[in-house]
Amino acid sequence: MSEEGEPSDRKKYEFRKVIEDLKDYEGSGTQLVTIYIPADKQVSDVVAHVTQEHSEASNIKSKQTRTNVQDALTSIKDRLRYYDTFPPENGTVLFSGAIDTGGGRTDMITKVLDSPPEPIQSFRYHCDSEFLTEPLENMMADKGLYGLVVLDRREANVGWLKGKRVEPVKSASSLVPGKQRKGGQSAQRFARLRLEAIDNFYQEVAEMANELFVPERGEMDGVLVGGPSPTKDEFLDGDYLHHEIQDKVIGKFDVAYTDESGLYDLVDSAQEALADAEVMKDKREMEEFFAELNGGELATYGFEPTRRNLVMGSVDRLLLSEDLRKDVVVYDCGDQEEFEFVDQRADTPAHTCDDGSEAEVAEREDAIEHLMNIADQRGTETKFISTDFEKGEQLQSAFGGVAGILRYSTGV
Repeated sequence: MSEEGEPSDRKKYEFRKVIEDLKDYEGSGTQLVTIYIPADKQVSDVVAHVTQEHSEASNIKSKQTRTNVQDALTSIKDRLRYYDTFPPENGTVLFSGAIDTGGGRTDMITKVLDSPPEPIQSFRYHCDSEFLTEPLENMMADKGLYGLVVLDRREANVGWLKGKRVEPVKSASSLVPGKQRKGGQSAQRFARLRLEAIDNFYQEVAEMANELFVPERGEMDGVLVGGPSPTKDEFLDGDYLHHEIQDKVIGKFDVAYTDESGLYDLVDSAQEALADAEVMKDKREMEEFFAELNGGELATYGFEPTRRNLVMGSVDRLLLSEDLRKDVVVYDCGDQEEFEFVDQRADTPAHTCDDGSEAEVAEREDAIEHLMNIADQRGTETKFISTDFEKGEQLQSAFGGVAGILRYSTGV
């Protein structure tokens, strides 16, 4: 899916890094404060809430916890002064508290995330021994736009699955008569009228779905259809849907209910198909990479070869494992720079230059940011690859989490 306004790969990675850092922090007792502020929440109301919480914190029995909570709230209140009447687009999230740094020591931190990847839905104030990151993690989960249809011969509902959020949109009830015919009607005539009513209802459901889905067909990742058998089979086999929407159907599933709750049941039943559809994008990238690796000349892998190709501008797509957690250490070796690829938690290693001299460390930075900076400068597209399938896991385990598909062969 490529929605207008969707955050870039770089933005997604930066948010993911911040979330990982926040999840590592711990506080002694309930003294880490998290506040989620939606875009339509007046800052003055938030300030009033924080002021009230600061006052109530004076009742905390532990002096250290009381002091830390009040200091965190004061820091948040100071940050809120930078906003006008409302927070930025999509809202803002503030984190503040005294985190444990070991040896009985703490360090007060305050972090602000403006305009997260998706709009914040509601105001939340949270005070605990950990920062509240789950809403942000849900925003960073794999996204998708799927059309949903559930129907039987009595009713139907149509809606969206946007990311993890189900949105019911339209519903319809049928005039299909029951299987028992009314008195005075021949069995043949009754059967014909019933089939006509079923056909008319299927057309009505298809019209609802087409009106909703066709304008978004370029952004949709697929369509899911649910209901009892044989209803859903008749509906799909009858080609009632617009041909472009019919082509996007990725599965049909048995669903007992066809009211709004049926849309949620449909998503639950389709989890395996949804996971396969999401990871298929990554699979296609890796299949192309392995095809070039085994029979072509347009594959590069490993940090140093891929970096050299990036600098040359020969990489069309940079493939990075989502589980890559490495740093790049840049060493000053006189008239040139040399590099080492190291674990993020490892100490910076000593390095001997090619000429035998002892190198000085010029810089150490996140490997993904290092490579993406070069990719941005060269017009190279960056793709993050999941490890939830075999070839994605091989990118991490066998190729160091870094590979690329070239524009042209370089021999590097």
